[in-house]
Amino acid sequence: METIELKQSVTFKNILLATDFSEVSRKAVPYAKAIASRYGSKIYLVHVISAEARMPIPIEPLPGELDYGRQNAEREMEAFLSGNPLGNIPHEALVEQGPIWDVLSTLIERDEIDLLVLGTHGRGGLKKVILGSVAEELFRLASCPVLTLGPAVPFEPTSTKEFRQILFATDFGPASLHALHHAISLATESKARLTLLHVVTPVPVPNVGPYWYPGTNLVEQQNSAKARSMDRLKELIPAEANLPFDPEFLVDFDFAPDAIIRIAADSKADLIVMGVNQAASARASAHLPWAIAHEVVCHAKCPVLTVRS
Repeated sequence: METIELKQSVTFKNILLATDFSEVSRKAVPYAKAIASRYGSKIYLVHVISAEARMPIPIEPLPGELDYGRQNAEREMEAFLSGNPLGNIPHEALVEQGPIWDVLSTLIERDEIDLLVLGTHGRGGLKKVILGSVAEELFRLASCPVLTLGPAVPFEPTSTKEFRQILFATDFGPASLHALHHAISLATESKARLTLLHVVTPVPVPNVGPYWYPGTNLVEQQNSAKARSMDRLKELIPAEANLPFDPEFLVDFDFAPDAIIRIAADSKADLIVMGVNQAASARASAHLPWAIAHEVVCHAKCPVLTVRS
């Protein structure tokens, strides 16, 4: 069985906080601030002006005095920062223009970003997949971890955000193992409790599935699956892990997004950590873990940290 090696703690020196100035995106600010305060980070606050799609032919950039879109965005950024929402955290405000993912990926590389933080309306669920193409690109392509706050996360601008209960959801894949390193490091740094969860998808026909053996009934099949999954969960924690509390291990039988959302709520999790794969195409990605992560983001009452393999 594959396990992780704890080479060093996770650090977040540079945080990219994306905003469209909406209330939904403002939810992310206290979390970015709390993480930056704990890790001594610098925050790059960015607003992206969408590329103008109405122009039929390329034109030269407008002079500053005629670029009303940029002027409005800069005024909104100034108003956004007027209340000093980031306190004494070192920060830099950026107003950029272009396709959103192109801009964010450029900034991630240029400023050596360790964490991307954003809030989202999370409209549509799995069938329409909207955060839209932007979310798809973020979950699949961002080279750094992404902390996303969905519409169910309460907006509490004045409260101090601390991670006290972390839920790590795993399918035992490579991306999941990579994300576990972040979950353990965050739990250790924050002195938080860590719960490891594996969800077994229900099988409608009892003699179908990796844990079915001839002559067993459905209850025996589930008990066998639970025992094997529980053993695998326990093997994930490296001997050198110095967690502040003994981890909890859970195996649940449900559809993965439903189980993760339910157990996060029941355990009052402050953070969900998940691994996501890089898909070869948007069409293929609809069946991969990023789609499960998107569904969790849409309904979870706490932030979701996704880590790409």
